[in-house]
Amino acid sequence: MIPTITGEEVREKLENGEQLALIDVRENDEVAEGMIPQAEHIVMGTIPEQLDRLDKETEYIIICRSGVRSENVSRFLIENGYKATNMTGGMLDYTGETAPKN
Repeated sequence: MIPTITGEEVREKLENGEQLALIDVRENDEVAEGMIPQAEHIVMGTIPEQLDRLDKETEYIIICRSGVRSENVSRFLIENGYKATNMTGGMLDYTGETAPKN
């Protein structure tokens, strides 16, 4: 079972000043249209070679457009000993602040 969180819950946590480890796994053209400013962008296809950037003690919230890719990445991370939570509904359901990726 993969832990989940809604976009609304993520927005509330960020607005309350919580520090979250967010990873947006969408493609470059998708994040160019806007992503959660606090999120780190790691394209889904590059996750396996980026594992050394991640900390096994950190709880990561994985984000994509609709929640399907992020669920797959969350499963992969959990299977490899990382802590991951899928943001269900993805950016389609996220109502908080977004900014184009720099």
